[in-house]
Amino acid sequence: MKIAFLMDPLESIDPTNETTSHLMYECNQRGHDLYFLEPHDLYIKSNTIRARMKHITVERDQALSHYWKGIIECVNTEERLFEDVTDLDVLFLRKDPPINFKTIDFLQLAEDDVFIINDVQGQVNANSKLYTLNFPEIIPETHITRDPTRIRRVIDEFGGDMVMKPTAGYKGEGVIKVSMRDPANLNSLINYYVNLSRPYEERNPVIIQEYQYEEGGGDVRILLLNGEILGAMRRIPRNGEFRANIHAGGRAEKHEVTESERDVCERIKDKLIADGLFFVGIDLIAGKLVEINCVSPGGIPRINRLNGDKLERKVIDFLEAQVEERKR
Repeated sequence: MKIAFLMDPLESIDPTNETTSHLMYECNQRGHDLYFLEPHDLYIKSNTIRARMKHITVERDQALSHYWKGIIECVNTEERLFEDVTDLDVLFLRKDPPINFKTIDFLQLAEDDVFIINDVQGQVNANSKLYTLNFPEIIPETHITRDPTRIRRVIDEFGGDMVMKPTAGYKGEGVIKVSMRDPANLNSLINYYVNLSRPYEERNPVIIQEYQYEEGGGDVRILLLNGEILGAMRRIPRNGEFRANIHAGGRAEKHEVTESERDVCERIKDKLIADGLFFVGIDLIAGKLVEINCVSPGGIPRINRLNGDKLERKVIDFLEAQVEERKR
C-alpha cells in the first residue's frame, strides 16, 4: 500500500513515546510505501489535489531509534515528489492540534478516493470539546457560555469544585479548577477566559463542568479502533496538579477497563464510526466521558510498555482490511 503521514516536522518528535513513530515503523516493517508531508505541502493543480511529498525508504528490522534517525536523514536528502493525493491508499492525519482548517479544505477533495484516518469532516466536528454534548447521559454536568455573570451564578449554585476550560484546546492547556473557596480570584479568571474587554459577540465561550474525582486520582485514557477498545492506561497527575495529561507532567499506569467504562465506549461507538472517527482516544473520570481526542490521538507506546503489547499492529491490520474492502 501507499501510505502517507501528514504530520509535524520529524525532528520535533520523540519516537520512543509518540504513537505516530510506532505506526510508521510498523508500516515500514510490512513493506508498505511510506510518504511524509506537512500541511503546507498540499496544493491544487488542474482541479486535482496534489502534494509535495518525500518518499521514505529505510531498511527494515532496525531498532526504533535508528529507524527514526534514518527517516530524518531520508526526508532531509530525498527529492520531493509531486504526487496526486488520490493515488494514495491511506492518508494518516497526525498533525498535532490545533486543527488546520486550510488543510481540511484541501483534503475534502480527496475523501472519495483515499482512506483518510480520521475523516476530515469528522475531525472538524469532534475537534470541539462541544462534541461530547452528543452524549449527555454519560458526561459530567456541563454549561457553556460567554457571559461572566452566568458563569459565576453556575459556580455559586453548584457549590463544589468545577472545571473551567476553553471550547478548543489540547494537552490540558487552559484547564483549571475553580470554586467559591477562592472568590477573590474567581471573577478575574472568568473575565480573562471570556475576554471581557471584547464586545459580547466576540467573547470566548467557555465550558464550566462538574469536577470529577477518580478513586486514586487522575483519569483513564482509552484508545478506540473502529469503535472497539484497543488499549487503555490510567494517567496520574504529578504532585500539586489535578490535570493528568502526560504533557502536563502526568505518568502512565496499567489499567483494566471496567464495565462502566466499557458501557461508555459502547454508547459512543456508532456515532464515532458514522463520523469517520476510526482511531480516537477518549478520557474518562469516574466513569464519565470528559474528552474525545480525534486529532492525532496518542498513547500506544506507553500502553505497549505497560502491557507488553504491539497495538500499532492492530491499527495497520485495520487499515489493510479497509483498503482491501474499498478496492472490492
